[in-house]
Amino acid sequence: MSALNRVIKTLIFSDFLIHSGWGLIGPIFAIFITEQIQGGSLVTVGFIAATYWFSKSAVQSFIAHFLDVKKGEGDDFKFLIYGLFLANLVPLAYIFSTQLWHVFLLEIIRGVCWACAGPSWLGIFTRHIDEGWEAFSWSIESTGVGFAAAFAAAFGGILAGILGFKAVFFLVGVFGLTASFFLFLIRNQLFLAKEQPEAKMPAKEKTESRF
Repeated sequence: MSALNRVIKTLIFSDFLIHSGWGLIGPIFAIFITEQIQGGSLVTVGFIAATYWFSKSAVQSFIAHFLDVKKGEGDDFKFLIYGLFLANLVPLAYIFSTQLWHVFLLEIIRGVCWACAGPSWLGIFTRHIDEGWEAFSWSIESTGVGFAAAFAAAFGGILAGILGFKAVFFLVGVFGLTASFFLFLIRNQLFLAKEQPEAKMPAKEKTESRF
């Protein structure tokens, strides 16, 4: 048996694409704020980063609790897909941003979107790890993210210098949206049947309930 099943492989590959895209922003974001946004400064860069993390952290636990209470993975998948799609539209919106309030608003949206996608992704990944391969599965995920971050950090500044900020933001959006579409490949492998009340009943109880 393969240590990594289809669900795990797809989640890892999708995450690799997402981090490959978003990692491109890291080396250039502060420069983008200070040079391209009216009123932008190094001080505002810090507050912008804080806005994202506060927005994400403020709602993430509530969303995770909701997903744990709901039966099946249908809601997890919906929150994951919608969260990823909306989050990866944010870099495309940066192409048209000129004011500080644009950036703050987009970071709030991004924070809430990742608060939806993060727990969903983690929940699905955890439930589908093959027994006995937990450490290996998580290590492959971490390794993939590490390589993606290294690749993006190395080339983000180069691409911005050659193509400009708008082209980089466009690439980030393309990488992220492509990663989102890949997740539809595993929808049929999720535990959607558990959403039906009778799916968790033992065979004997199902038989007796008909009479």
